[in-house]
Amino acid sequence: MNPNNKLTNNSLIELPQSSSINEYNKLSSVLVEKEFVSLLNDCAAEKRASQKELYYVFYDFTIAICLRYTNNKDEALEVMNDGYLKVFKGIKQFNIPAFNAIASFKSWLKKIMIFTAIDAYRKNKQHVLSVDIEQADELENYDTGLLENISYKEIIETIMQLTPVYRAVFCMYVIDGFKHEEIAQQLGIVVGTSKSNLAKARLQLQKKLIDKQKFTNYEQRAV
Repeated sequence: MNPNNKLTNNSLIELPQSSSINEYNKLSSVLVEKEFVSLLNDCAAEKRASQKELYYVFYDFTIAICLRYTNNKDEALEVMNDGYLKVFKGIKQFNIPAFNAIASFKSWLKKIMIFTAIDAYRKNKQHVLSVDIEQADELENYDTGLLENISYKEIIETIMQLTPVYRAVFCMYVIDGFKHEEIAQQLGIVVGTSKSNLAKARLQLQKKLIDKQKFTNYEQRAV
């Protein structure tokens, strides 16, 4: 591998254009196990073209993960690129299974992106992680009947509006399947605080979605 082509923190793969992303997404859908294993082996051999191809194939998958844990796309891209640095440095240690190599790699890749995002989260001194556990039992219930017509995209966009501490716990527990004990360990909080923050995140999300739906209904009636 040409030393000038090695990945660095300051010079990673150029961000793909939307047309390139669509092209590689099509490639991702037709990749067969044998071709994918070959791609991973080439990445382990530090072949720049293969690293770039892998980056493009999983761009949408990984940026979506990073966006859940960051405040904007610039932060998400920074976290994602840091994650890919870890991927390419550690890919030789990834044990390629005989079957379901793509699914296995995606699971490994997802974990790296999540933990990279959590590392970045912990470094941000602005996050306040302590929330009063007693307040969790005081949360009021909202009528969820208004939520039926809200799309998945709108829900994800609303999750992004949660405060950082609530968003982190909500995404780890609800979307990425972490247990409260694991969340507490990763974020440096107690289990009770994790549970409290999750309850408050759900309330905050529900209220935002209902308010959004009420506003949409109002607009429709006004037309």
